[in-house]
Amino acid sequence: MGMSYNFFAPTRVLFGAGQLNHLHEQVMPGKKAMVVISDGKSTKANGYLDRTLAELKMAGVDCIVFDKVAANPLKSMVEAGAKLARTNGVDFIVALGGGSVMDAGKVMAMFIPQPSEDLWDYAAGTTGKKKPLDKEPLPWVAITTTAGTGSEVDAAGVITKPETQEKIGVGAPALYARFAIVDPELMASVPPKFTAYQGFDALFHSVEGYISNQANLLSDMFQRAAIENVGKYLVRAVKDGSDKEARAGMAFANTMSGYSMVSSACTSEHSLEQALSAYHGQLPHGAGLIMLSYEYFKFFIDKHACDKRFVEMARFLGKQDASKPEDFLAVLKKLQADCGVADLKMSDYGVQPEEFPDMAKTARATMGMLVACDPCPATDEEFAGIYQRSYR
Repeated sequence: MGMSYNFFAPTRVLFGAGQLNHLHEQVMPGKKAMVVISDGKSTKANGYLDRTLAELKMAGVDCIVFDKVAANPLKSMVEAGAKLARTNGVDFIVALGGGSVMDAGKVMAMFIPQPSEDLWDYAAGTTGKKKPLDKEPLPWVAITTTAGTGSEVDAAGVITKPETQEKIGVGAPALYARFAIVDPELMASVPPKFTAYQGFDALFHSVEGYISNQANLLSDMFQRAAIENVGKYLVRAVKDGSDKEARAGMAFANTMSGYSMVSSACTSEHSLEQALSAYHGQLPHGAGLIMLSYEYFKFFIDKHACDKRFVEMARFLGKQDASKPEDFLAVLKKLQADCGVADLKMSDYGVQPEEFPDMAKTARATMGMLVACDPCPATDEEFAGIYQRSYR
């Protein structure tokens, strides 16, 4: 663990039940907003869109709505949103939704002012041109409706270019939200299955950060808070979505895991999953992480990469008598069973074992910066082995 850190997270966070009702009281970063939502029904059906539009109207903001964001947001969709915003003279973005919506919204905010029609001019990955931004991003506001990604407090979004099977982080140091509303009441309508997928995504952001070679005094604090809250509240939130205390606990874990990524880093579990869902776009990110997780963490436990840290995380998750790193695997397995996600199968999403060697190479080529944060090195063959042992 490092004894020094460099931390910058300027987003003001309004956390707690009912905070959406205070949106109109905030200083808005512009006069015309594009409200970005998913292509599903829930944001409209649950009244969240109407409430947000009413709050923005009270604040004197004109709005248009972009409702085309799918899970695992695509480059083409971000470009379409940017085109609509440019045509309508939008001067800030409001992202109302889960991780995909916030990722898409913030990357649109980055891309809208740029003199380009091709987002990949400013992306890295294997085919991006890696150009510096020509113009400052537009400001954006996050209103999260899920407890999973922590995207409301970080400065990059994960975007997919399916033609080249790239699923990568796109962002800029200036891309933090002006403010974020984290209102657990907006999460009460998330179905049990997706509550679990999102909750494990939040958990793995912090578990990966805790074993990464970027771990430090500050990130340890965020990660412990996140892991403890997941251990205490995820099963309750999955079993009863109206449990307000559990929803608040998971919302807090989610935001703490966002700070985990800002203060340290994820590891190659996220690289491996991004490759998996780049090849198979219908696979939810959290589900992919769950499928990989047992064999992924077992790999580093078998290598004795950071035994003490795995014991500590088993305790954070509630096993107070944990004494060996394998105890973490036992707690993880039980948590997945208790949440009803222990039997997820890659084969249900069309994954084929013969893809694994290429996926392993893609994971390193597109998300190598996370591979570099692993607690010990792994080869492409070893990554392919993790996929293979996780396959069902």
